[in-house]
Amino acid sequence: MKPVAIFRHSPIEGPGYFATFLERRQVPWCLVAVDQGESIPEEPSAFSGLVFMGGPMSVNDELPWIPPALSLIRSAVAAEVPVLGHCLGGQLMAKALGGVVSRSPVKEIGWGEVRVLDNDAARQWLGPGLSAFTSFHWHGEIFSIPEGATRILDGAHCPNQGFVLGNHLGLQCHVEMTEELVRSWCETGAREIERNGRSPGVQPVDTILQELRSRLPGLHGVADILYSRWLRGLA
Repeated sequence: MKPVAIFRHSPIEGPGYFATFLERRQVPWCLVAVDQGESIPEEPSAFSGLVFMGGPMSVNDELPWIPPALSLIRSAVAAEVPVLGHCLGGQLMAKALGGVVSRSPVKEIGWGEVRVLDNDAARQWLGPGLSAFTSFHWHGEIFSIPEGATRILDGAHCPNQGFVLGNHLGLQCHVEMTEELVRSWCETGAREIERNGRSPGVQPVDTILQELRSRLPGLHGVADILYSRWLRGLA
């Protein structure tokens, strides 16, 4: 099998639990460290799937790697190479496919409920029994659902938490979190949390960490479901 390419846009926003998931299933993967200057491939044929992680930047920023990333996503979708996006990665997917990424009226940081919509696409990806789950959030922007895609997840502060298009999955929420990732984000982002403490979607660091170990098993269970469905699309 060709490797799954995982695109990292920030040193502290690596693949996390997704890498663990792939390794448990003996699926090969390689890291494209965009944050260290590695270039975006021009076309997806060398990979069985493409995965885009998060990052503190906006997809609307004038960064040299964003246009090639958008082009690669469009090429992958056209070639039926499965694409998966987490937060910034989901926003990249949405923009590449014709959606709009804009500032969210409510910043979200911490744990929050995500609802599973009652439609065929949501059931195909998450099964018949799951109606909601607690996910991790850290975002100040939101995406619209691209034409032809189906919204499968929503939330109280962000109506578009996830969409699917064939074998492609774009997420606004973070299902890839590990204890190490959450702790490092809270450390580096402590001032951002303090500045936005009045937002109804932002939790204090103490609250985030207090619930960390009890939240992770459930989050990983949902990640297993989503990632397993995405894996079925790999050649």
